[in-house]
Amino acid sequence: MKNMVEIRWHGRGGQGAKTAALLFADSAMSSGKFIQAFPEYGPERMGAPVQSFDRLSDEPITLHCGITSPDIVVILDPTLMATVDTTAGVKDDGVIIINTALSPAQIRKEMGIKGKKIFTIDASGISKSTLGREIPNTPMLGALIKVSKLLDIEKVLDDTKKKLEKKFRTKPELIEGNLKAIKRAYEEVKGE
Repeated sequence: MKNMVEIRWHGRGGQGAKTAALLFADSAMSSGKFIQAFPEYGPERMGAPVQSFDRLSDEPITLHCGITSPDIVVILDPTLMATVDTTAGVKDDGVIIINTALSPAQIRKEMGIKGKKIFTIDASGISKSTLGREIPNTPMLGALIKVSKLLDIEKVLDDTKKKLEKKFRTKPELIEGNLKAIKRAYEEVKGE
């Protein structure tokens, strides 16, 4: 399936990798795309490494297996890069989006990454200023939307707002904070 895009999310339990993958999937589906979104479960607990996945296509998706050669990798916690092979299987022309205040060039040099496109965004800093605590998932969603160009940002914001209103109807500040986080990351992500 040539028009399929596969995305792997890396984070730690509690950072929202699963939620971000599901929000992305919901927006893609409401845009008329075929989508799969699923986490990889094990004995995860708060702070343990976790992975979630998305497949996106204009045609029905018939694959039902894990993603081993992602087109895009989204890393919510940069400390994972020292202990987990977060770039395993990424295609040569693949994209890596990392939550860090470092520049893409600094990451490329530090991690010895060759040939792939690297994007960075200070998702932790954005979430602290928009939500009052460090939950980098929605800023990373905004960065993914900008970098991938797979979905329209306004549709994603509208869709995400509807989802968050159901979950946080008594906490409008969380809804607004998450929407601001997505917008800021969309505007601030840097790449090379």
